[in-house]
Amino acid sequence: MESLSALYQEHLKTLQARAQQVLARYKLDAMLIHSGELLTVFLDDHDYPFKVNPQFKAWLPVTNVPNCWLWVDGVNKPKLWFYSPVDYWHNVEPLPQSFWTDEIDITALKKADEIGQLLPAKRENVAYIGPVPERAVQLGIKAAAINPKEVIDFLHYHRSYKTDYELHCLREAQKTAVVGHRAAKEAFLSGMSEFDINIAYLSATGHRDIDVPYGNIVALNEHAAVLHYTKLDHLPPEQPRSFLLDAGTEYNGYAADLTRSYAYDPGSDYAKLIQDMNAEELALIATLKAGVRYTDYHQQMHQRLAKLLVKHQLVTGISEEAMVAENLTGPFMPHGVGHPLGLQVHDVAGFMQDEHGTHLAPPQQYPFLRCTRILEPRMVLTIEPGIYFIESLLAPWREGKFSQHFDWARIEALKPYGGIRIEDNVVIREQGVENMTRDLKLD
Repeated sequence: MESLSALYQEHLKTLQARAQQVLARYKLDAMLIHSGELLTVFLDDHDYPFKVNPQFKAWLPVTNVPNCWLWVDGVNKPKLWFYSPVDYWHNVEPLPQSFWTDEIDITALKKADEIGQLLPAKRENVAYIGPVPERAVQLGIKAAAINPKEVIDFLHYHRSYKTDYELHCLREAQKTAVVGHRAAKEAFLSGMSEFDINIAYLSATGHRDIDVPYGNIVALNEHAAVLHYTKLDHLPPEQPRSFLLDAGTEYNGYAADLTRSYAYDPGSDYAKLIQDMNAEELALIATLKAGVRYTDYHQQMHQRLAKLLVKHQLVTGISEEAMVAENLTGPFMPHGVGHPLGLQVHDVAGFMQDEHGTHLAPPQQYPFLRCTRILEPRMVLTIEPGIYFIESLLAPWREGKFSQHFDWARIEALKPYGGIRIEDNVVIREQGVENMTRDLKLD
């Protein structure tokens, strides 16, 4: 196996080639990529947790330091001004020494506002890529070169194709997340509250709640019907029935995004529904291949969901084909079957059809699907079908010509369980698919 340093060297060559191409195409001399700045809470004296510019951490694994700057021209060694002030109030990161630092020319930046004196003087033909446009103006960057759309589109589109270094980082993130999921499952079965299950997850992964790539969804019982539930009750329910955990971790800035659902009573109808949903999720993943549009798999999942609804007698007296065509499956799975994954949990370019940013919207019937790309090797995506019992979505179906096909008594019996979501992270290969999550034996 190649060392992390060797993987990073090849990664950097790929990014340099992309930079050279985009700079030549749009007649630019260089890109100035900003890690970002701290944002102070309104009318207060402390800052929000820092989240780095993802285009910055694409180049190097510096994810927690604001006021850093990276100069890239695609030919010369990238130059990093690393913010390392004299400060006795806060922890100051020392100049990095790691597997990647030999490939980058690193200079200490002692005061954030001194960057203008350290950058190359010739900047009128440089693109600024970052979250603080007013800082770019102060540095003499032309307005048209501040986050130019054509450059951003190119960079986003090509981020869809992961290098071997990126795939390594994504696999490492999986490993940590799987450890957390196992700890959370044990906590649930021992009768803990949502709050304490979350603590168990964070303790097992070694993350703080501001370090995880998104707010952990730790949902017991009917809370599992709230797709982005983040409240965290401090007391356990009187009767635990179900547990949905959607939680990830980061490694060198790359995210894992895993979901599992568990039944407290392994003999319940809910437990049987989980078992069947798990089988359908795996069967869907087995069909993934390059050259097929992602929307086809979303459509296929609704067909599989129709089969589940019939099998569990939640919808009856109508063909599976008609169920999908008339969107009777829609209220049970109102979200997309998944999304691109990488430096961001909902990674970029899900709708881009080419490097010029040509946009293809999701089908009208499924507006929340986050990807319409044709799958290609080295793309990384989530596959996360679900089945939920959400009254606000079911209510419109209680009347009208299709109402008779819903078994409302069986649906009511499952509403206290909330719902089910099962999510794996996969890599599209030349032949077949790599399931990074199942390779780690996460049930």
